[in-house]
Amino acid sequence: MGTARWFALGSLLALARLLEGRLVGEEEAGFGECDKFFYAGTPPAGLATDSHVKICQRAEGAERFATLYSTRDRIPVYSAFRAPRPAPGGAEQRWLVEPQIDDPNSNLEEAINEAEAITSVNSLGSKQALNTDYLDSDYQRGQLYPFSLSSDLQVATFTLTNSAPMTQSFQERWYVNLHSLMDRALTPQCGSGEDLYILTGTVPSDYRVKDKVAVPEFVWLAACCAVPGGGWAMGFVKHTRDSDIIEDVMVKDLQKLLPFNPQLFQNNCGETEQDTEKMKKILEVVNQVQDEERMVQSQKTSSPLSSTRSKRSAPLPPEASEGSSTFLGKLMGFIATPFTKLFQLIYYLVVAILKNIVYLLWCVTKQVINGIESCLYRLGSATISYFMAIGEELVSIPWKVLKVVAKVIRAILRILCCLLKAICRVLSIPVRVLVDVATFPVYTMGAIPIVCKDIALGLGGTVSLLFDTAFGTLGGLFQVVFSVCKRIGYKVTFDNSGEL
Repeated sequence: MGTARWFALGSLLALARLLEGRLVGEEEAGFGECDKFFYAGTPPAGLATDSHVKICQRAEGAERFATLYSTRDRIPVYSAFRAPRPAPGGAEQRWLVEPQIDDPNSNLEEAINEAEAITSVNSLGSKQALNTDYLDSDYQRGQLYPFSLSSDLQVATFTLTNSAPMTQSFQERWYVNLHSLMDRALTPQCGSGEDLYILTGTVPSDYRVKDKVAVPEFVWLAACCAVPGGGWAMGFVKHTRDSDIIEDVMVKDLQKLLPFNPQLFQNNCGETEQDTEKMKKILEVVNQVQDEERMVQSQKTSSPLSSTRSKRSAPLPPEASEGSSTFLGKLMGFIATPFTKLFQLIYYLVVAILKNIVYLLWCVTKQVINGIESCLYRLGSATISYFMAIGEELVSIPWKVLKVVAKVIRAILRILCCLLKAICRVLSIPVRVLVDVATFPVYTMGAIPIVCKDIALGLGGTVSLLFDTAFGTLGGLFQVVFSVCKRIGYKVTFDNSGEL
């Protein structure tokens, strides 16, 4: 039975689950167990709003895929799943609703039938689409993750949270496009497909079914192949107009087309290590799918003409038609077969030539636009640099003028200082001379007594020295004579005493 788990952001439910240990902070930001359906375990960034709820679609206790659902538009923003493995056979279409979207306090953790939910879910249909919203309308419940791409429990995809309003013709072409891309382009270029991550989403328009369910303006698909050393990422867009075919775009360009400009894959699915050869092969297959879709559309447009012509021709009688239908039919078929094949061949050739011409013109236009952009960029950069240099010079002119004026004033002050010093020195010479001349007589007259005194003292000293010398010499002589006489007299005395 199809199941789904809604990770409500309501305070009561979050608190209850947190107390039970079934939710942590990281799971509140992601899809919990369903994070494995996203590249690197990281859901797209930039799409979370108050009106978007995260659903982990489950079946019999196992996770099947993840869905971000808009309660305002009542259609899914996107559904995420891994490499599909289509299973043969159909599935019973039992459309289910998610109880916890309308009733966060509901104990039902799995999607149930709408008839059963009427009696067990409060405010059913207040935030999600119901089967009654599609009744008596021109729109079908188109699945973003089609049941035909699910290999296990296909009924899990029959949830209204995985569906958006689509016309029958658009729904058929969308499913054909998905199968062709998966079987012929995406899965074969991603190894065994174990590392292929798929996002399918919608962008709502202003038109709503019964003023409730928004009709998509276009649907989109983003694929990320995480094979080590050979990964790639591709995007596809299909508008809901009947005449539009599926378009291939780069993931970066696809993100610009979506609201809020989100990041669908972390690090853009390893952008620096993507295999361009595999992407070229994918684009070749995509071109074939686009050509096939154009042929189908051309055949559908030509079929009304043939029907109107048959109506205008007169009907044959029953006998004639029964008798001649076998032979004439075979003859006309035999004759028309070569012309039909030739017409198909010419058609393929014309389409291929036109396609190559358009591609050539696109390449030439792209190169011309790139050249013009580079020239304009260089011109703009040079102009900006020129004006910036001029601005810097203009801004620096007052500063430089002030510096020059300061230097001039400083030089003038130095010159004045030097002049003042020279004047002072020149003026100081005669003043000193005059002072010396004026003080010379004073000093001279004052020095005469001192000089005379010194001369007198010198003469006096000399005379006293002469007297001292003379008296000393005479004294010495007297001493010598006296001593001699004394000795002589003593000897005479002694001799006389001996004689006696």
